[in-house]
Amino acid sequence: MRNPPYEALTGSAHRRGHPAPPNEDAGESTGPERKCILSGRVAAREALIRLAIAPEGPDGASEIHPDVQARAPGRGAWVGVSQGDLAIALAKGKLRGALARAYKGASFTIPADLPERIAAALMRGFTDRLGLEMRAGRLLVGSDRIAEQARGGLVHWLAHASDAAPDGSRKLDQAWRVGREAEGSGTCGVTLPLDRAALSVALGRDNVVHLALTDAAAAARLDAGLQRLLHYLGHQAPPDGSADAKNSGTHAASAVRAETTI
Repeated sequence: MRNPPYEALTGSAHRRGHPAPPNEDAGESTGPERKCILSGRVAAREALIRLAIAPEGPDGASEIHPDVQARAPGRGAWVGVSQGDLAIALAKGKLRGALARAYKGASFTIPADLPERIAAALMRGFTDRLGLEMRAGRLLVGSDRIAEQARGGLVHWLAHASDAAPDGSRKLDQAWRVGREAEGSGTCGVTLPLDRAALSVALGRDNVVHLALTDAAAAARLDAGLQRLLHYLGHQAPPDGSADAKNSGTHAASAVRAETTI
């Protein structure tokens, strides 16, 4: 199996008409897509999760580890199933068989907590992105500020902590619908798989409950990671990796409400 060259984890360049990088994992040259070794589903690479095989250790075996940013050197394989399905595949030996085929007989070990490591890596990637958008001044926090921007039609992405008060979320959802001229549509912000304590720690702020973005491109970037995280946690259908700046607000808003906390 040939090693895929590193590509930035986005399909934006390809959508703008630039030549697509070779799809070496799949043996094709049709674009940045990969095939899940467990389900056989083909999807944009940013919608799947890369598993990398580390350089050989003293015993000649290498450990499989998550490479959610697709930056690690060496051979890789891709999975697009939920955490629960991955844990079952690991327990039944199906993951080992699929990896053995992908790595062409290489010696490797699979850590027993691989599904949990992937969840932690995806969560860390999402919270890191939140922090980047906050530092860039694009992330809004605070109900009053968000409501004002939402009613003005400026909000592209709206989210609530998993333990947000229902009344507070409903008021902001309503303000967002008014600003989008979508009253009666049921459009609402996505409930994140983090509670207010986790969001506050991630952003270095006190009592972060509601979040919003007024930048469409930033909303697309953040939503791509969120959809992949929610799918892996088992809260919604697989993402297609094709959300763009134009539709990212609607895509995030229509995601199922994940009633979980970390």
